[in-house]
Amino acid sequence: MPTVLTHAVVPVALALVPGVGRGARRVPPRLLLCGMVAAMLPDADAAGYWLGVPYAALAGHRGLSHSLAFALALGLLAALLARRLGARALPAACFVGACTLSHPLLDMLTTGGLGIALWAPWSSERLFFALRPIEVAPLAPARMFGDRGLVVLASELRWVWLPAGVLGLSCVAWRGLLAAIRRFSPRSSSFAGPDRHR
Repeated sequence: MPTVLTHAVVPVALALVPGVGRGARRVPPRLLLCGMVAAMLPDADAAGYWLGVPYAALAGHRGLSHSLAFALALGLLAALLARRLGARALPAACFVGACTLSHPLLDMLTTGGLGIALWAPWSSERLFFALRPIEVAPLAPARMFGDRGLVVLASELRWVWLPAGVLGLSCVAWRGLLAAIRRFSPRSSSFAGPDRHR
């Protein structure tokens, strides 16, 4: 798995994508926070590692909580709580569902573990993508301190943080460009002198 904080980067980048949170429809802070929590939540199943739950079990690490069904369930929950999140039901469901689903999709790009039970509970098959460039983070937090942790963090910076940052900055730049075009378009008041309609 990537580290928990790295999973939270995806919702921040998603919130900047045009059409997801634009102008008056900007992603509300509560919804963004909910998306960040949803993106990290699947790794709560790692507690089973210390409780004796077998890794390969449905309730084990990268099992049901890493499935499409789990993402859909959290999306539905967000729809039910949409008013409290400051959003309409469908956008809240789509945003939280996408943030949750980003977690197993990132995990499918990692170099270790048993794979992701993306289709649970209908299938127990564990999946990876063919391309797996992200170094897997150890389940034991203590192992993140030292050389192994540096390798994992460098990998996440390269394959998750950098692309998310480029996406986010590109979206901000695109919005700024569109705003400038609207401000100086011939139809705007900037070009309409006092005698335009005489």
